[in-house]
Amino acid sequence: MWNSFRTDAQVSIATQIITYPGGKGDQIHAYVARPQGGGRHPGVVVVHHMPGWDEFYQEFTERLARHGYVAICPDLYCRFGHGTPDDVTAKVRAEGGVPDATVVADCGAALAWLQAQPDCTGKMGIIGSCSGGRHAMLVASRVPGFAAVADLWGGGVIASPDQLSPARPVAPIDLTKDLTAPVLGIFGNDDRSPTAEQVNAHEAELKRLGKAYEFHRYDGAGHGFFYYHTQAYRPEQAMDGWNKIFAFFAEHLKG
Repeated sequence: MWNSFRTDAQVSIATQIITYPGGKGDQIHAYVARPQGGGRHPGVVVVHHMPGWDEFYQEFTERLARHGYVAICPDLYCRFGHGTPDDVTAKVRAEGGVPDATVVADCGAALAWLQAQPDCTGKMGIIGSCSGGRHAMLVASRVPGFAAVADLWGGGVIASPDQLSPARPVAPIDLTKDLTAPVLGIFGNDDRSPTAEQVNAHEAELKRLGKAYEFHRYDGAGHGFFYYHTQAYRPEQAMDGWNKIFAFFAEHLKG
């Protein structure tokens, strides 16, 4: 939980940008943050949002490390070239988005990278927001080995046939039967993607298939309410959401 450390504890992290073999063996970048001070820790694959592999997601990854996780955030747009996060994301949008198959392969490879780390326990989670929330659900349904998945307002988990594309050929909700990890969902009730009705449908499908899940919905919050650099930020709802994430991962990855 937030502020749960002792003031005499050695709370410190190390961060670095690495390259690792992603899907098809392509070398791609990733931001890695890990606790210092010895011992072994659970791992978390952090899936960035459509604004890209940006500074917010570096800090997001660091926050997980401060709470006891070896966290890796792959640059899912690495194959599109380099520049500022905004410039690269604009290119990705113009080209129809990053293909789902590539995301699954790169996140599966990130999972394997974590499993090979000597400071990892082997218990692995995955988390993402916005498009990253959709991707987290997709990856957890396709790749075995995750013990927890957190979807933060993932738009597109539910999609009509006309919303599918060559890059996104499937709606993750249609893969729910293949999901083996428990799910945490964090949503704003004022969001338009996903809407409250879509969150209801997502929950109903998890319940119908007997999947383990917990959903938390916040009044007064819309899309991206964790994003402290935007007008969408809602500090009280965001901090409660972070506490839900820490409690969920502690239960399923540290318990």
